[in-house]
Amino acid sequence: MGSRPQFIDDLARGAQDAAPSTPLDPIDAIDDGALLDAYSRTVIGALERVQQAVVFISVERQLADARGARRSVGGTGSGFIFTPDGYLLTNSHVVHGATHIVVTLADGTRFDADLVGDDPASDLAVLRIGSPEPLPHVELGDSGRLRVGQIAIAVGNPLGLAQTVTTGVVSALGRTLRSTSGRMIYDVIQTDAALNPGNSGGPLINSAGQVIGVNTAIIAGAQAISFATAIDTAKWVIMQIFAYGRVRRAYIGVAGTTTPISRRVQRFFALPSASGVHVMEIVKGSPAALGGLRTGDRIVAVDDVAIDSVDSLQRTLDASRIDRPVKIAVLRGTQKLDIDVTPVEQTG
Repeated sequence: MGSRPQFIDDLARGAQDAAPSTPLDPIDAIDDGALLDAYSRTVIGALERVQQAVVFISVERQLADARGARRSVGGTGSGFIFTPDGYLLTNSHVVHGATHIVVTLADGTRFDADLVGDDPASDLAVLRIGSPEPLPHVELGDSGRLRVGQIAIAVGNPLGLAQTVTTGVVSALGRTLRSTSGRMIYDVIQTDAALNPGNSGGPLINSAGQVIGVNTAIIAGAQAISFATAIDTAKWVIMQIFAYGRVRRAYIGVAGTTTPISRRVQRFFALPSASGVHVMEIVKGSPAALGGLRTGDRIVAVDDVAIDSVDSLQRTLDASRIDRPVKIAVLRGTQKLDIDVTPVEQTG
């Protein structure tokens, strides 16, 4: 370890003078300077892995005023390249309704961007820019393995200030957030990494430089409360957009929340997961209501695919299950039941 700063020696001597009969912990065992350097090196290393892939997005929209006259309105946000051939991820609200999208790379190069697909329900959108050379791109991580308290680093262009980084920790997991479409986004990451307008669409990364979320929202007037769409949700949305140009979802008509399942119940029914989805509400006349699901049921599987969260239920109810019977396994009272439900395509 390096030499100890002088002010630490001064503090130690002062404490000994003030309370000579009280033994002090050996501060030689901790080198604050080394700890700070280690944290700094972690943040710097993570930032270097993604910085060149983070982009600035500017858009133009044509809006009509009260008299019907058209006027051009601009907007800005952030995004990041996730493939070497120029596919980008950002927020839907950054680019939704845009008539012209321009992407500026970290080195100042500007490209016109095409909108590949837009999903307001998850506040995510995929863009594409054409480049003759492979582009720097991020590594997508695994948000399912996140733990509260681990380092979270937000990169973006807040208030137009390019390539800004803020750090914090994962404050909570499994939050819900209402999107601009009115649909609830589940399993949202809460962090205290400072976000401001313009950060939207930028990456939230872990200490290894892997993207764990897409920065999406702040609470006006609150301090150190910011949100990011989990990258596992974003991966599913990306694949849907690549396959269909939009996100197709199977709809059964339930509202629920992720709930733990006791170890005793898990062992008794040989369930692979220690959590499921507690059904809080069923829409009248919906496929779930017609199939016999009830409020209070706990959904644990769909077609033998384990369901451990609302997010996994949404991902499992994809386009492949539209208009065909699916078997939904639920815990009801002391029983495990299989209920046949025929999802329809979600609209609106």
